[in-house]
Amino acid sequence: MNSFSFGTVASLISAPGAVQQLNNICRQLKIKRPFIVTDPGIEKSGLVAQAMYPLSQAGVNCECFTQVIADPPENIILQAVEMAKACAADGIIGLGGGSSLDTAKLVALLVNSDERLVDIYGVDNVQGQRLPLIMIPTTAGTGSEVTAVAIVTTGNTTKAGVVSPVLFADVALLDAELTLGLPPATTAMTGIDAMVHAIEAYTSKLKKNSYSDMLALHSLKLLSANLLTAFSDGTDIEARQQMLLGACLAGQAFANAPVAAVHALAYPLGGHFHLPHGLSNSLVLPEVLKFNATSAASLYADLADLIVPSKRGEGVDAQAKTARLIEYFIQLIDELALPNRLSEVGIKQSDLPMLAKDAMLQQRLLVNNPRELSERDALTIYQNSF
Repeated sequence: MNSFSFGTVASLISAPGAVQQLNNICRQLKIKRPFIVTDPGIEKSGLVAQAMYPLSQAGVNCECFTQVIADPPENIILQAVEMAKACAADGIIGLGGGSSLDTAKLVALLVNSDERLVDIYGVDNVQGQRLPLIMIPTTAGTGSEVTAVAIVTTGNTTKAGVVSPVLFADVALLDAELTLGLPPATTAMTGIDAMVHAIEAYTSKLKKNSYSDMLALHSLKLLSANLLTAFSDGTDIEARQQMLLGACLAGQAFANAPVAAVHALAYPLGGHFHLPHGLSNSLVLPEVLKFNATSAASLYADLADLIVPSKRGEGVDAQAKTARLIEYFIQLIDELALPNRLSEVGIKQSDLPMLAKDAMLQQRLLVNNPRELSERDALTIYQNSF
């Protein structure tokens, strides 16, 4: 018997041009003073104006916080909270990548609650309720629009997460028209991130369930079929919409069957060397798959059947299928023109023990890995990825 619980956003809208529904959505949620949380790049690109247009046409005044940075630190989040309070915001709209969406979740909570950010890190420590919350991703990768997690940078190299079902948004809005200007490298990195979410949800040790499995498998099917197209032709609206949906489904999957060692080993790369999260994942993915193969070959075989099915004369046992899956990702990372060695991104051999030690701090993630991983194992994975 597979007993489980499953949580996600209350409403999901997936369609090119869906942002035109924003005023109606705000009206349904009784938002009269919306507050947009985003980053300078999104503002400069014109996407904020594009998102605000249906609101301004309806005479709705919308204030914006545009100073979110990658891996947002506490002070950025608190600045956004103070601005939202000063504007008497009664609803929050997150617009952008994972950092903007995570920030928006916390703003929606802290504007409406007396809780302090430092008191709610961890799982289920949130006591208050949030303002109405709308999530609009502009990258197809993080899945943050449908997760109940917000990641915060708490020090020079450390991060912490706020995990609570209170953070599930009221509406996630997937509009590929907002992703057409993404640079190919961003498409590549966020696409790999989404694929890792699906893989790790499908192999998650403690909370793997039939519902998250279904989402992870369909997500991986969509992502594998459309990533190279979206990468090579950023104007392909159909591929972009399928990527958004695939990333969203992967987000729903890992929100309920959490990620594991790939992410645990990726976090120190971002914390110490400020690498984009998707790139950090791609750098360690092949070696983590190899490490897990002894415990997860039957599950990896399912994924291989989906995206690299056996041809006549090829091995059909689980180990052969797993080897084919690993080779697929090695080749995909190469086709996406991403660095594939740690040595290519400014990391030295002498940094590897420090990275391995820091990876072991991610026990929240490592407990989900299909194979137990020690600090020595982490160091070997980094060495093999160097």
